[in-house]
Amino acid sequence: MIFERIRDLISSQFDISPEEITMDSTLDDIDIDSIDAVELAMSVESEFAIEIPDEVLEKMKSVADLVRFVESC
Repeated sequence: MIFERIRDLISSQFDISPEEITMDSTLDDIDIDSIDAVELAMSVESEFAIEIPDEVLEKMKSVADLVRFVESC
């Protein structure tokens, strides 16, 4: 499932316990700042072979936003 794959990316890339990451987690909740968000987006793009436009990335505030975008691709 997409959520689990994204959760695992976040967990390994930012050394955050997977149990702390839920669909409702905001990026702020899990201490992902704007620079980290760009790094995460690049990992997600690589993992799912997609492209996340900058204007879309700027609007993403939660894990759910990221999952919904990947599902829509």
